[in-house]
Amino acid sequence: MAVKVTPPISPLRRALAESRLREVDVAETLGVDPKTVQRWLAGRLPQPRHRWGLADLIQRHEYDLWPHLAGGLAPTINREILATYTHRGAVPRELWRQFFTGGESEIGILVYAGLFLAEDIDLVRIMRHKAEDAVTIRILLGDPDSEQVALRGAEEGIAEAMAAKIRNVIVLYRLLLDMPTVEIRLHTTVLYNSIYRADDEMLVNPHVYGTAAAQAPVLHLQRHGDGDGDLFGTYADSFERVWTAAKPLPS
Repeated sequence: MAVKVTPPISPLRRALAESRLREVDVAETLGVDPKTVQRWLAGRLPQPRHRWGLADLIQRHEYDLWPHLAGGLAPTINREILATYTHRGAVPRELWRQFFTGGESEIGILVYAGLFLAEDIDLVRIMRHKAEDAVTIRILLGDPDSEQVALRGAEEGIAEAMAAKIRNVIVLYRLLLDMPTVEIRLHTTVLYNSIYRADDEMLVNPHVYGTAAAQAPVLHLQRHGDGDGDLFGTYADSFERVWTAAKPLPS
């Protein structure tokens, strides 16, 4: 009597189930026919833009959904990258909330301005609640009077508006300035990335010449191992170097 063998569940099908997403949900979000999603679940490889859309939707790296794409990449890198986003606006607002809420030891922000965060009163309140719970919060903003900020403003085509945004952010962070575990410093670094850290998770927003940070990609990273020489550790070390050279916010 022949034994019926049940085929293994594909990583994509398992990820959809864990995310509680139906085939029709995926189809509607990505603008494809449900039958197309069924073919993906059956093993057909989606086009790159649909792979990236799926990865963003499920908040997984595409290599987690289609492992054969990883090729010769080191597995530690695969494990560190939780998700990629085509631009900062594609990062779900709920992820930002969960990200900062999850910080139990330290929260770090390295930006030129990061106005979108400072304008979100809910996120600022989350950071204040964390500070009240003795979580260390370190915020690095560009020095509005520095040549580096002027250069970045010129690159983005907004000139003096970049410095004005930073001054606005300083005012908006007034809810945090009286907390003993919160420190804001001004840096004069040429930034290649904006970095947001909450304990062992990190959102990295690479800067692209001539493009505002909001329109540039975002990597969602998670620390693995001891952090020595890994992807997460590289960005964490960069944050520390900028922090060491930065000056405290004038009182």
